[in-house]
Amino acid sequence: MASLSCQLHATDFSGRIHRTISCSTQPPQTNIKVVINGATKNIGRAAIAAVTRARGMEISGAVDTRLVGEDAGKVSGLDEPLEVPILNDLTMVLGSIAQSKATGVVVDFTESSTVFDNVKQATAFGLSSIVHVPKIELETVSALSAFCEKASMGCLVAPTLSIGSVLLQQAAISASFHYINVEIVESRPTPSDLPSPEANQIATNLTDLGQLYNREDISTDNPARGQVLGEDGIRVHSLVLPGLPSSTAVHFSGAGEVYTLRHDITSVQCLMPGLIIAIRKVVRLKNLIYGLEKFL
Repeated sequence: MASLSCQLHATDFSGRIHRTISCSTQPPQTNIKVVINGATKNIGRAAIAAVTRARGMEISGAVDTRLVGEDAGKVSGLDEPLEVPILNDLTMVLGSIAQSKATGVVVDFTESSTVFDNVKQATAFGLSSIVHVPKIELETVSALSAFCEKASMGCLVAPTLSIGSVLLQQAAISASFHYINVEIVESRPTPSDLPSPEANQIATNLTDLGQLYNREDISTDNPARGQVLGEDGIRVHSLVLPGLPSSTAVHFSGAGEVYTLRHDITSVQCLMPGLIIAIRKVVRLKNLIYGLEKFL
């Protein structure tokens, strides 16, 4: 609905004050139209609920190959249906949003093999993209970056949407300047995707600083010592037991002390504040950004 804005003006003519009121109609504030691709996954359902509750945005499309035809709100456990059916055709969903000429974002929770084509489709219809998929290759990120730069369209590739995970990474970078020994210990309830994207990202960040860690144990090939990530001897140890929270700990040590940073994820809900921030920020971009930390 359009809003009416009025202002009071006072003008002095020969000592007499004349007051006039001018009014103008302002265009309505439109919500960001959000499409969730991978809508029936746990993270997709949580995203649908989070976007529905957030101000300034709304669910305008839900895409998946499962539960086609079901209402996205009911699938996500909301009290009321959204009257947005789950479809298995991304192009159809994007076309309907493009016709409305609204600002839109596609949130991609699918697979690394489909990401490039999904972002291309979103860009063709004038929508920005947020990509949070497992094991996305750096070559794919580079290709997407070049594509988005040429198309002047915003895209966020986020290895994690957890604000806590980003803060852990930033704290680890700060600590690395003061310690020469560091190891990563993580726990996961399932054995898939190990070492985790979080552990890989931390190791990459610390390696890029040019520091040399663990000098006394850098050359050992004992498998019990964990996997070396990067080129500077940063080891990761992965503990897998059903029922464990997803936890990442970075242990630093120096003379007479051990400094430990740790972040635990107990629910996919922890990713939603980061997702909402990303949706609001990505629509202003004209290129690709890698990492949620660029928005914090």
